[in-house]
Amino acid sequence: MALYGCAGAMRAPRADGHGARAHHPSPHGIEYLLPGPRVGTVTETSMNTPPRDLLARMFAAAVEAAQPAHCLPAFLPAAPKGRTLVIGAGKASAAMARTLEEHWEGPLSGLVVTRYGHAVPCERIEIVEAAHPVPDAAGSDAAHRMLEMVQGLSEDDLVICLISGGGSSLLAVPGEGITLQDKQAINRALLKSGANISEMNCVRRHLSAIKGGRLAASCHPAKVVNLLISDVPGDQPADIASGPTVADNTTCDDALDIVRRYGIVLPEAARMLLESGSGETVKSDDPRLAGVETHLIATPQKALAAAAAVAHEAGVASLILGDRIEGESREVGKVMAGIALQAHDHHQPVKPPCVLLSGGETTVTLRGDGRGGRNVEFLLSLALALDGTGGIHAIAGDTDGVDGQEERAGAFIGPDTLARALDLGLSPRDSLDNNDGHGFFEALDDAVVTGPTLTNVNDFRAILVL
Repeated sequence: MALYGCAGAMRAPRADGHGARAHHPSPHGIEYLLPGPRVGTVTETSMNTPPRDLLARMFAAAVEAAQPAHCLPAFLPAAPKGRTLVIGAGKASAAMARTLEEHWEGPLSGLVVTRYGHAVPCERIEIVEAAHPVPDAAGSDAAHRMLEMVQGLSEDDLVICLISGGGSSLLAVPGEGITLQDKQAINRALLKSGANISEMNCVRRHLSAIKGGRLAASCHPAKVVNLLISDVPGDQPADIASGPTVADNTTCDDALDIVRRYGIVLPEAARMLLESGSGETVKSDDPRLAGVETHLIATPQKALAAAAAVAHEAGVASLILGDRIEGESREVGKVMAGIALQAHDHHQPVKPPCVLLSGGETTVTLRGDGRGGRNVEFLLSLALALDGTGGIHAIAGDTDGVDGQEERAGAFIGPDTLARALDLGLSPRDSLDNNDGHGFFEALDDAVVTGPTLTNVNDFRAILVL
């Protein structure tokens, strides 16, 4: 199954029993293409709604709730006496900049950095594209320019910071003695280690010259207003894009503990920066941050609530299990399967038809040579634990449209997932052991492909129990 972004090519209806595809446009321009019913399978719930259709609409609602056009205007500050400068980074930053421009009447200038493929046209704010999840020279150059832009501001000036997930990679100014190549190697090691996002960003902050409140400190004495779209469990501002414009109360010792815990070998300059304490971040009592104002304009919880509303309209009970689920993807899959089976067999903790919703950010410790992806790894583990139980369907996807390093948001599973895989000669267990969820679901034509959604409130998981 595919959900195509507006730039994606349309596929013709299949002739292999999957049926014609249905089109579901969303207000922000992404068109969702859903497969028709599979021959020989039960696809309709008591609400007369195909399960995958309902799951896809819930995912779309979650993404829509986090679109900057909906959530940003209400948080715009009053115009200042002096200049208004816009800076920012993240997968949603360009869409945030466009919305700001559309609602700001006075003079405006600035620079934001977004992931390749996530830029949108802006007239007054410069948009730069750079690499994610491993930084590149384009992001490093833009980050250095951003630091230069905020020099010499006065207390009459206003800096609006547009920050969303992905900014850690997109704003790359290495700490003293560390090269961009060092930063790239450290990022790759962190991504493979199994560390959670809070742990990774703690290390990143202390090896940076722009994260951990340093960008906000550079704006002093101007007024700083942060507009944040959260993609992290717990919505801690310091963890969103590694907190370039907010205080950080973690320490170099904390970063060293994380590095040792996961066996990450640091370049000498990076190790010395942490051991000497020279990489310490800006703390909450720093007077340069006294005037910083921070607003969370979109969060995973708001996205889950939007999905729950779709379920309610379809006559399906919803249970939000949490917006900050963490842990190894395959282990979370087993736990979620247990809850789904309890609902299926015993009507607890909620009676079917129901949907179990959750968000957060799980992790994948790479063991094989597959393509990774925490959402597809979760789904593979979930499918194996459910073992073809009838009446249980699920979707899991990253709300930015990118699961791991693949241009795919996630995938679907249903009661027939394992059987269809075996018919194709695929071993679900081997695919999981090899961390190759993306290859597995592509072969089944069950991948969810949206293209860039231009927002990011982390992972979305929905398990529909009929």
